[in-house]
Amino acid sequence: MNINILSCKQPAVKEVNKISELQNQIKENDSSAYVVELVADNLFVPWSIVFTAPERMLFTERNGSLRIIKDGKLIAKPLKVFEEVSSKGEEGLMGLALDPDYKNNKYIYLSYAYPEDDDLKVKVVRYKDNDTELTDEKIIIDGLPAERYHAGCRIKFGPDGKLYITTGDAGKRELAQVKNSLYGKILRLNSDGTVPSDNPFPGNPVWSYGHRNSQGIDWYPGTDIMYSTEHGPSGFDGPGGGDEVNIIVKGGNYGWPVVSHKESEEGMISPALEFTPAIAPAAGLFYRSDSIKQFKNNFFFGCLRGSGIMRVIVDEKDPVKIISYKKLNDVNYGRIREVTEGPDGAIYFSTSNRDGRGTVREGDDKIYRIRAE
Repeated sequence: MNINILSCKQPAVKEVNKISELQNQIKENDSSAYVVELVADNLFVPWSIVFTAPERMLFTERNGSLRIIKDGKLIAKPLKVFEEVSSKGEEGLMGLALDPDYKNNKYIYLSYAYPEDDDLKVKVVRYKDNDTELTDEKIIIDGLPAERYHAGCRIKFGPDGKLYITTGDAGKRELAQVKNSLYGKILRLNSDGTVPSDNPFPGNPVWSYGHRNSQGIDWYPGTDIMYSTEHGPSGFDGPGGGDEVNIIVKGGNYGWPVVSHKESEEGMISPALEFTPAIAPAAGLFYRSDSIKQFKNNFFFGCLRGSGIMRVIVDEKDPVKIISYKKLNDVNYGRIREVTEGPDGAIYFSTSNRDGRGTVREGDDKIYRIRAE
């Protein structure tokens, strides 16, 4: 089945990849190339990680704390505690991103859920990072949909310098198909919160729609080809499973809730990969370093229900074509949420075992790194 691509800048996706044809095609023993090391423990659902310098990591904890690891040591006092944060369900302090010009302007961006009247909403805020405190708060966008479930909210700057924000359907699935609604979307904004003039729908922050709950985004290195991970139905709003890896195009309609799993509909884009039973895909990363050579340009994402890290090999000559996929060996630490690349060429990942759905292990939650052997 062909997938209709709506952006003339991006190559066409030739056909949906069939899991049964791809599974376990990675033959080599990938664990021989790396070792896994503990970075920090006794955390609470570390959701997103960035590096402001080789020796300084910032990360969010879902209960509202922005934490620092400096020179390999966890700083006891949070950089900031967001008192406004609501974290009763899946929501909380979530996405974290650095401005593309961070070295000069010191701007960081965070997303979090907050109560508004009798409802829950999500906002994205910008601060100046002054090493020991945050100043100059600016609301980039607020009033985004949230609920105790399906709240998004991954934020990341693309190669075009624009800020991309994922939103969940917040339980109002039908609104994912409404273009002037912010439910079930991927948004695209300028760094100051204004709407770019080249967005697909004039004056509208929506970049793509028809999403259920996307929680991972990244771009194939050197291109504007955007990959996204998305949670499929949980059983109460459709047959279980149907988790997705999507290739996101400008103005694309990804079908939810009209279609899911391997269903198709004219004018709606089918997933590049579909997973049933569910694996609950979280953060996504294209690995850019040469440190672990066989991982170069591979796509990785955390699995919450699937418990591990999935490695996806993409055709370097045709980056919208997926060749194979397999979970990494020896990454058996429970639910994995964040997956990101450090300036040292290591892959950093976080567990999410204290989120109410995992089996809590001694010292959870934790941040680990995968480095070259």
